[in-house]
Amino acid sequence: MPTVENSIALVTGANRGLGKAIASTLQHQGFHVVGTATTTEGAQNINRSLSDAPVPGKGMVLDVTSAESLQAFLQELTRESLLPSVLVNNAGITKDSLLIRMSDDDWEKVIGCNLTGVFKLTKMLVKSMVKQRYGRIVNVSSVIGRMGNPGQSNYAASKAGLEGLTRSLAIEVGGRGITVNAVAPGFVDTDMTDKLDDQQKSRIMERIPMQRYGKPEEIAAVVGFLSSKESSYVTGQVIQVNGGLYLD
Repeated sequence: MPTVENSIALVTGANRGLGKAIASTLQHQGFHVVGTATTTEGAQNINRSLSDAPVPGKGMVLDVTSAESLQAFLQELTRESLLPSVLVNNAGITKDSLLIRMSDDDWEKVIGCNLTGVFKLTKMLVKSMVKQRYGRIVNVSSVIGRMGNPGQSNYAASKAGLEGLTRSLAIEVGGRGITVNAVAPGFVDTDMTDKLDDQQKSRIMERIPMQRYGKPEEIAAVVGFLSSKESSYVTGQVIQVNGGLYLD
């Protein structure tokens, strides 16, 4: 089993918001962090954000919906000896609309990124974890996967599916020393929630017992624990981090 100091953690969607906080948390835990973004500019931003810590970090370009991008990414990881022992599937998108108005394209793009992309990347990287008989896979879900939300049937379906994938894979690879868990944030103070108008924010706040949005660092701390050796007997779980908005 690798030590933290020589372990590599891969975080998708690490350019901003929750992904950036997760990458920073793991780097400060001693991981060599590889963060991905869909653009070269995003990857460069990750390089800059990871440059201050004593443990090296790296930004790379990856589009999880593209077979060509996934293959090129795997080749680069292998060439640079950066195959991870920790995988955090954080990248995700929304394309909101009432179902009756939702286009096939908006459905397929959200499912393609949030669920199919996770399947393809995880399948690609879990093989090396199986060989070394150690790994941590953390999938970032959402409270919406349990609660549902008007205008987000595609997003809710993708996150509910992600939780089913989490449980099934945990059973498949548990005997190899690999844990698979999910973290389901509630409403977190990021650029995604900044897009809500004041009326929407007020309605949401009324439903949260703690009367505030979560902070990215609070979600990242849970991801950090599930990525650590101390979480070795936790697998197949979906950890709700939502301020009491949804009680499992």
